[in-house]
Amino acid sequence: MQPFSFQQTEISGLIVIQPFIAPDKRGYLMKSFERNVFAEHGIDLTPYEEIASCSQKGVLRGLHFQREHCQDKLVRVLHGAVYDVAVDLRRDSPTFGMWRGFTLSAQNQTMLYIPKGFAHGFLALEEGSVMNYLLGAQYVKEADGGIVWNDPELAICWPVEQVDELLIAEKDRMLPSFSTFRAAWGGLPCKVGVTS
Repeated sequence: MQPFSFQQTEISGLIVIQPFIAPDKRGYLMKSFERNVFAEHGIDLTPYEEIASCSQKGVLRGLHFQREHCQDKLVRVLHGAVYDVAVDLRRDSPTFGMWRGFTLSAQNQTMLYIPKGFAHGFLALEEGSVMNYLLGAQYVKEADGGIVWNDPELAICWPVEQVDELLIAEKDRMLPSFSTFRAAWGGLPCKVGVTS
């Protein structure tokens, strides 16, 4: 039996999680979320909605956030593998503008808790990669925002060999730069250390 494990990254509130797993000769039972256990580790996630996306290999989605009604999220991969990226956009954060990337897969069963005030995106590394999101706030179309995936100031090291082979929605290709976001918003109004 593998209990939950929580590993705080160098960005406050961004936490790598291994779920509770009980294997036996038939397979395994996995628990990906338990409110009290998460709260004991500083994560006060109250799920509002759950969504999933399926992506072909080479699909890059993001970097997305909500300008108001900020969402915290617990993300994991149900099938395939992705390179998952979170960028700190909290205006009062000492790590504002810092990003971290993680390989999440059905095989490694790693999950990532992303607090409110982050931009999020991922690159599908395998065909038919299914990403699951447990969200702490409702998606609000009017609050939808983003930063272009290849912003030179953020300098995210996506694991790609041929950029022209990426599958990116036109909407995501047209997202503004990090400097444009900073000039317009100064950051997202989400406090460091506040998860609810």
